Amino acid sequence: MPIPSDIQQLHDDMRQWRRHLHQFPETAFEETATAEFIAGKLSGFGLDVHQGLGRTGVVAALSAGDSNKKIALRADMDALFIQEQNTFDHKSRHEGKMHACGHDGHCAMLLGAASYLARNRDFNGTVYFIFQPAEEGRAGAKQMIQDGLFEKFPADRVFGLHNFPDVPLGHFAVKQGPMMASFDCFEIVLAGQATHAAMPHLGSDAIVAAAQLITVLQTIISRTVDPAEQAVVSITQIHAGQTWNALPESVVLRGTFRCFSDSAQKTIADKISQLTHALCQGFNVTAEIKFNPENPGYPITFNTEEETQMALNAAIAVVGEDGIDRQPTPSMGSEDFAFMLQEKPGCYLWLGNGPAENGCLLHNPHYDFKDEILPIGTAYWVKLVETVLPR
Repeated sequence: MPIPSDIQQLHDDMRQWRRHLHQFPETAFEETATAEFIAGKLSGFGLDVHQGLGRTGVVAALSAGDSNKKIALRADMDALFIQEQNTFDHKSRHEGKMHACGHDGHCAMLLGAASYLARNRDFNGTVYFIFQPAEEGRAGAKQMIQDGLFEKFPADRVFGLHNFPDVPLGHFAVKQGPMMASFDCFEIVLAGQATHAAMPHLGSDAIVAAAQLITVLQTIISRTVDPAEQAVVSITQIHAGQTWNALPESVVLRGTFRCFSDSAQKTIADKISQLTHALCQGFNVTAEIKFNPENPGYPITFNTEEETQMALNAAIAVVGEDGIDRQPTPSMGSEDFAFMLQEKPGCYLWLGNGPAENGCLLHNPHYDFKDEILPIGTAYWVKLVETVLPR
C-alpha cells in the first residue's frame, strides 16, 4: 500500500530526530540526554510517559477504544564505543562513541509511530512504546524486566524491529523460530609454575597449555554439537607474560559461543569445562572458568508463530509480498530483545538498510542508518498496531 500521507509528512521530522540522536550518541545505561529527548517528544504527542526503568529506559502508553488488549513495541537507544569515521554533518560529536548499529533510526521510527497513532487513533486497546537502554552487551532489556516492565505495562505481546544491511532497502525479513543466536562469554585462567625461559622443565608452562586448549576448544563444534545445528566458539583474547625470558605463571583466555538451541548452549558450556580441566591435568596446570563474568548471556531470539504471522501481515500490507523474505538465514549475532520474548510471545524482524557497501556492516565506523526507510518502519509499526488491535 502507499505510505499514508500523514506518515510521509513526518519524514522530515523523523530525519531531524534521527540525525540529532546520531550526533549525540550515549552508551549503555548513560542514555540520559537521549531519554530526555525521547520523553519530551512523547509528552508533546500527548502520551503518558514513564522514565527510569532499566535506569534510563522510557515507556509511554497510548489507549483508544474500550478493549483490554495491549501490545508493546520496542526500540533500543544506546550507542557503541566506536570512533566514527564518517564525515557528514550529523557525525558523532562524542569522542569514541557512535550509533553504528542504527538505534538512532529505531528510535526515530518508533517516535514517528507514536506521533501518528496519537493523532489517528484507529485502533482499539493500549500500545506501550518501549525505548530500551543498553542493548549492546549490557542486557538493558533484562534490567527493565527486573525493574517491573511487564508488571507496570502488562502487554499481551511484544514486537521488535532492527535495521539490517544486505537486506534490500525497505524490504522486510522475518520467520517463525530463531532469528538471532544466543550469546555467552567465557573466561579461562590457566595457572602454572613460572620459571626461566631457559629452564622450562622446572616449571609448568601455562602458555603451551593455552595453545593446545585453543585448538581443542574448536573441536566442540565439529565433534560434539549436532552437525545440523549452527554454532560457533571463538577465542577473542589472550593475555600472558610481561618479559622475554620468563614463562609466566598464568594465561587468561576469553571468548564467546553462540548457537540456536538451549540444548546446544548447555552442551557447549559443559564441554568447555570438561575439555579444559582434562587438558590441564596433562599439562600440570590448573584452570578457573567463569561464564558471563561481566554481563548476562543473551538467550536465543525466538519468534512465536502467531505473532510472526501478525508481523508478516503488517509488513506485507506496507511493502507487498515482493518486499518480504520469509526464510532469512538466522543471524549468529545476538539481541537482548530475546529477554522480552522469554516473558511474552512476540516477533522480531529486520528492515532492510540496503547493500553493505565496501563491507560496511553493523558495528562498522562508517555505518549509517538510511533515512529513506524511516517512513517504511513507521508505517509497519502503525499497521501492526491496527492489525493486532483492530477497531
